[in-house]
Amino acid sequence: MTPTTLHDLPVNRRNLLKQWCLGFGGLAFNSMLAETAAGAKPGRALAPKDGHFKPRAKRIIFLFMHGGPSHVDLFDPKPALAKYDGKEPPFERTRVKFGKRGNLLRSPWEFRQTGTSGIPMSSLWQNLPEVADELCMLHGLCETNVAHGGACMKLFTGSESLIRPSMGAWVSYGLGTENQNLPSFITICPTSLHGGVDNFGSAFLPNIHQGVPLGTPGYPNTPAKDARFAFLNSESRSRKQQRIQLDQLKIINKRYQEQVGANTQLEARIESFEMAFRMQLEAPQAMNIAEESKATLEMYGYDDPTTRNFAHQLLLARRFSEQGVRFVQVSHAGSLPFNNEQWDQHSHIKKGHEINVAQIDKPITGFIKDLRQRGLLEDTLVLWGGEFGRTPTAQVGTPETIGRDHHPDGFTMFMAGGGVKGGYRYGETDEFGYYAIDGRMTIHDLHATLLHLMGLDHERLTYQYGGRNFRLTDVHGSVAKDILT
Repeated sequence: MTPTTLHDLPVNRRNLLKQWCLGFGGLAFNSMLAETAAGAKPGRALAPKDGHFKPRAKRIIFLFMHGGPSHVDLFDPKPALAKYDGKEPPFERTRVKFGKRGNLLRSPWEFRQTGTSGIPMSSLWQNLPEVADELCMLHGLCETNVAHGGACMKLFTGSESLIRPSMGAWVSYGLGTENQNLPSFITICPTSLHGGVDNFGSAFLPNIHQGVPLGTPGYPNTPAKDARFAFLNSESRSRKQQRIQLDQLKIINKRYQEQVGANTQLEARIESFEMAFRMQLEAPQAMNIAEESKATLEMYGYDDPTTRNFAHQLLLARRFSEQGVRFVQVSHAGSLPFNNEQWDQHSHIKKGHEINVAQIDKPITGFIKDLRQRGLLEDTLVLWGGEFGRTPTAQVGTPETIGRDHHPDGFTMFMAGGGVKGGYRYGETDEFGYYAIDGRMTIHDLHATLLHLMGLDHERLTYQYGGRNFRLTDVHGSVAKDILT
């Protein structure tokens, strides 16, 4: 007689474990499996999905500047800083900072208007002015945490203290991917600092939506030329043997389903195995920048040792996006020859920002030009920025070593392509660059706007977990409609 209940099944290892794992450990494990696979349709967890309305963008590429770029030295000129350089600030300062705070500090660089739109940029930027009219400057970012860890978590997940799904995971969950042979969310050369893997994790969303790292998370970042997907290839089994294994696994699972019904947890795991198998052919092809023309490589700055590493990352980001990856995250953590890391110039603001901008200026410019000439910029949203800015005041030091502290109360990010206005400035900080006073954009507002551009209503993109519905924007967030085309 065909078994109809679990207790009627033949005694084997699988059924024994199923019936006897009834302690707290077994219950917890079963709960974890259920949460991971909840809502996943067998074999279709990453299938392309329609959003809530017509999208302006199909994909996002986030260029993350780890450490906190200085808005008043890059994009937000403040003549008052030059006028009152060295004087006590005439405003109330907020929050405890990380170093001994000094007086107002002028920028060591001059600003000029760029492009036909007049977007201001400091003299640090030698190439980016060429694409100024593609950029939508966001000058009113605010309300992140004052510490790197909390600010990074807030930027990536919407929460500064609790483990929540990252924005790339939410986009994957809401829209799936256009290429079933590649992950929906890839993070290129991620760091392990200030949130680490949680900054591209899926938390309680099905784990098929978490970011797949290209390069082992660490500090410093994996050099782009050495970045690989971990465990993609087997040294002990051929591709043919792997295919036989997966086919046998399907047979066993089908037999199991016939006995006790569908098991979404099992299906989700088998789908992840299948994805890894398919990636073995697709991923190396997508990563093969040897296919790029000499002109393209030069446009990105690949021929220059200073810019080669970030150029390589951006070439990979473009190639993955071309192949249908929904969300690509690229991290720049800097490479300084003195005791400072990332963009975190508590000291040596001049030397540190000169080095960092030199590494990214030409690659980002070439990247945006390349997207435009390939017809990708129209439906690709590029986001640039860090977890906060830097203070308009000095962090005390000698003239040669002086720097700036963390600053979450008003800073700059920019977008390009994907349905936002080019050559446009949105938001404003006060005359000293301290407080966001107009067009204020919290991180929840930023997330709401990103999702809107992708055709997702941030209030409707929810996931039930722990007895309530969660969303990327928690219970906050407003779309910055003024920046939309």
